[in-house]
Amino acid sequence: MDGVVDAAGNLDRSRTEFYVPNEFVLSLSERYTNLLFGSSINPYRPDSVARLDWAAAHGARLVKWLPSIQLIDPADERLAPFYRRMAELHLPLLVHTGSEHSFTWEQPEFADPERLKLPLSLGVTVIAAHTAWPGRHGGKRDVDRLARLMTQYPNLYADISSLTQINKLGALREVLRRPEFHHRLVYGTDFPLINIPIVSPWYFPRDLRISQMWRISRIKNPWDRDVALKQSLGVPAEVFTRAEKLLP
Repeated sequence: MDGVVDAAGNLDRSRTEFYVPNEFVLSLSERYTNLLFGSSINPYRPDSVARLDWAAAHGARLVKWLPSIQLIDPADERLAPFYRRMAELHLPLLVHTGSEHSFTWEQPEFADPERLKLPLSLGVTVIAAHTAWPGRHGGKRDVDRLARLMTQYPNLYADISSLTQINKLGALREVLRRPEFHHRLVYGTDFPLINIPIVSPWYFPRDLRISQMWRISRIKNPWDRDVALKQSLGVPAEVFTRAEKLLP
């Protein structure tokens, strides 16, 4: 998770609440072979393309952004060279969309799905985190704005992370039934939030039997429990394997 950068392109620690260097994540992926290296590069760094090449050379599978916190405007034309290099390297962009409530502040306009048109038009595979749920821009729900983009760009996908949280009840049910999202959804967990009480099978009495809720709640491993919950809620098998096709 790269941080905010200042006008000179250097890390701005005064405005950065959360920073995890790529080198640290790479060291963990080299130590634990069941981890993949996901990089995060603020494109406003003057050496951002060189950092992108370094990440790809060291096995990065994607680039992760949280624009409203990193103060990245995905629609900024100055980022075009960065996007073109991403497309050449076949590195997907996993980007937060919709409102953000895990930090003390945000720049909400940068999380508008409509701002993803530039990387999409330049051939970048984009995975919109959380299917842009929740959030509103231009007087419309972000999930509706994202759905409209799905019909325009075949290289646009969305992950289902966080959609089982208690503050998003009904979100997963909606995106599963909407045709715009068919064959475009990718499994995600939003870990570590799946391991705290905002996610529970007991929040779905309309969708699950008591026996199902009881069985899922007794699964100790949080990832296994998350998979079992989403499977029981009707997430198709292809959603759990689509990342294998998207990640280089």
